[in-house]
Amino acid sequence: MLNRRNRLVGALFVAALLSSAGAQELKRPETIGGHPNFNGIWQALNTAYWNLEAHSAQALDQFWPLGAIASIPAGKSMLKGGGTIPYLPQALEQRNKNRAGWPMNDPEAKCYMLGVPRVTYHDMPFQISQGSADADLLMVYPFAATNRIIYMKDHAEPAVNTWMGKSMGSWEGNVLVITTIDQNEKTWLDRAGNFHSDQLKVTERFRLLDKDHIAYEATMEDPMVFSKPWTIAMPLYRIIDQNAEILEHKCVPFADKLLYSDLMHLEPPKPVTK
Repeated sequence: MLNRRNRLVGALFVAALLSSAGAQELKRPETIGGHPNFNGIWQALNTAYWNLEAHSAQALDQFWPLGAIASIPAGKSMLKGGGTIPYLPQALEQRNKNRAGWPMNDPEAKCYMLGVPRVTYHDMPFQISQGSADADLLMVYPFAATNRIIYMKDHAEPAVNTWMGKSMGSWEGNVLVITTIDQNEKTWLDRAGNFHSDQLKVTERFRLLDKDHIAYEATMEDPMVFSKPWTIAMPLYRIIDQNAEILEHKCVPFADKLLYSDLMHLEPPKPVTK
């Protein structure tokens, strides 16, 4: 009887310790080296990945067998202050061509890395890993197994352009400011064909509103495509599930038929005419 009671007391003690440890793990430090703690898994909950500009709900007629599943949800403009992207005239024509060729022309359909800032508001969450005060940050994204280093000290210009460019960080008070340069011209900004050239400079600002919300802004500057700089703004939400984790989305096999349809003797679906 005594042994049984001792085992019960011991079990309750261990349970209390585990409960305490779990509570401590859930209690994140508010700062790291005097800067806000951005560690965690975050996600944008809007329709920016469909179209940064305001848009109505609409059907995707080329996928009619999917019925209502194949539809674009309505969304508001993500531009700060509203409105539309300030394209130069020829660039606007290219945007319209991109849109007419969706989805086959979309780099996302081909499993290419999404680029900045599109990777931030894609419809999958991403993870921020932040270490000591002056250490580089790491951002990890499920789609195409993408990651990017935020260089806090190395601000030298890279030798070549890449899909994700080079991201360089600094602190302005409690705001994490990230400048990304030297991306190639092959990524889009959304599924609506909005695009940029290899001259794009993106300045992102991450401001922690509270432990579970980030105020996110990104300013685009590209004199080859836009008539003036413009900024998008949206909140990012922490994923608070107890077992939250980033799961890989290795999409290469899903793009094979699109990329190698000629070799596989596949015919693309014909557009629906009304």
